[in-house]
Amino acid sequence: MPASPWKQLGDLHPNREYLALATNLPLLRMRATPKMIRLASAVRRQLKATPGLLGYSMDAKVFARQYFTLSAWESEEALQAFVAHSPHVETMTKLAPEMGETKFVRWTIQGSDLHPTWADARRHLVA
Repeated sequence: MPASPWKQLGDLHPNREYLALATNLPLLRMRATPKMIRLASAVRRQLKATPGLLGYSMDAKVFARQYFTLSAWESEEALQAFVAHSPHVETMTKLAPEMGETKFVRWTIQGSDLHPTWADARRHLVA
């Protein structure tokens, strides 16, 4: 399954730095997949209305039980506000027993770069 197309929600100004975030969310068991997909759809709806989010993409390697997110934020504060609110906070609580070792990687990008890429995300996740 290919990654979802980049969903641009805000304008990136070329001379400004932004926060990029990549996550790897592995499931321990295949049977948790329907739960992950159901809960992720609520988080996607939350993303669309989140102040400070500039864009995002998601990727799923279902048979490998690996789920990834890639996003760009105006600031760390905007990201933390999203993480602390519903439904994201409840989703992470409900999925915690189903998850393997998660990974969260942040880096800065220039607005002139348009948005972070999956190549960037994978490079940061394996570093």
